[in-house]
Amino acid sequence: MSEKVFVILPTYNEKKNLAQLVTNILAVLNNQRITGQIIIVDDHSPDGTGQLADRLAKKLPDKITVIHRSGKLGLGSAYLTGFEKALRTGADYIFEMDADLSHSPTDIPKFLRAARQSDLVLGSRYVPGGQIKNWSVPRKLISRGGALYAKIILGLPINDLTSGFKCFRASALRQIELARVKSDGYSFQIELTYRVHQQKLKIKEIPIVFTDRQAGQSKFSAKIFWEAVVMVWQLRLNN
Repeated sequence: MSEKVFVILPTYNEKKNLAQLVTNILAVLNNQRITGQIIIVDDHSPDGTGQLADRLAKKLPDKITVIHRSGKLGLGSAYLTGFEKALRTGADYIFEMDADLSHSPTDIPKFLRAARQSDLVLGSRYVPGGQIKNWSVPRKLISRGGALYAKIILGLPINDLTSGFKCFRASALRQIELARVKSDGYSFQIELTYRVHQQKLKIKEIPIVFTDRQAGQSKFSAKIFWEAVVMVWQLRLNN
């Protein structure tokens, strides 16, 4: 029986990027003969992203599922909604990817190869071969500093804890008890990896090239930053 791969794409105002990303993902899955589906979780995007997602799904209903939510409920809860749908549908491997074209679908086969010997494969900008394109120096410093801060406080051997490009074994997501995950944004990414590590599951970092979005606006904010700062200590003190 072939392995089932699901790619979860949370969206909020990504109309300019979504069609290209979906096309690229499906091309990789088809070319590599990977049995896969895309789950788009849209938070009632004002720009019409949800309607575009519906049109894409209508053309390829066996490849694309759309989940509409009532408003901007957060990145973390969007991923959890997608994870739960994928797990109910029989997923073997579940990907997280940003919907702004910053993550390359051509990396999917590399992730899957690594996932066959790991429970979580994390796409890292901060290991040899990893790279960030088109970010300003201050933005790079904030990201690198945040990842290092979380690594030190939590005592994890992971270099890019805020990465949003991941591949989980379905068994790993079941084991970490998704109902316990409460955080969002960057802190969500940190918390998931931390919980996988706490279960003594195998985590592997592989290098990726992260390219800043060309269209639309970044969702990064001071609120997201400070939530991550506080959440790291909550995880450290509560476990």
